[in-house]
Amino acid sequence: MPGKAIIFSAPSGSGKTTIVKYLLANNTDLGFSISASTRDKRGRTEQHGKDYYFLSPEEFRKKIESNEFIEWEEVYEGNFYGTLKSEIERLWAEGKNVIFDVDVKGGLNLKKYFGDNALAIFVKVPSMEVLKERLKDRGTESEESLSRRLFKAQFEMGFQDKFDVVLINEDLATSQAEAQRLYDAFKVK
Repeated sequence: MPGKAIIFSAPSGSGKTTIVKYLLANNTDLGFSISASTRDKRGRTEQHGKDYYFLSPEEFRKKIESNEFIEWEEVYEGNFYGTLKSEIERLWAEGKNVIFDVDVKGGLNLKKYFGDNALAIFVKVPSMEVLKERLKDRGTESEESLSRRLFKAQFEMGFQDKFDVVLINEDLATSQAEAQRLYDAFKVK
């Protein structure tokens, strides 16, 4: 029997990855869905098969043609992201529920695909100013990429009402506790 899917989506810099990592560390019945991407690795810590399946654009397009994705999209020009069907099958075969850390469009596509077996959570920051500071604090953004991410975030905020829950990440410990409460209630449904 298939497991459940818990989907975390948010504009870049909202804290969804930190919340997802917290849930993974505290719930042995959760398995992380590793997305496929054509983007370059960030720094030295990201690993193929752990953080992402890093694919060339040609490899990614072949998988699209072979219908190997549940969902995929070109998030930024030339940067593709997607969820491989084989990844979900792998996790469900291990008896785990699947947790996703995806952008907003991907989250909505996954929610549609999994239906009642999914809980879709939109993580947001209290304000665009807070988001701008968080993105700057990463130290990974140029002025151009920061501007592009903020513009995209403003657009993505318009989709929050299409998710099952909106989680405002003002205080990380509170947000992590709320995410745990949401997961505990959802997995017993």
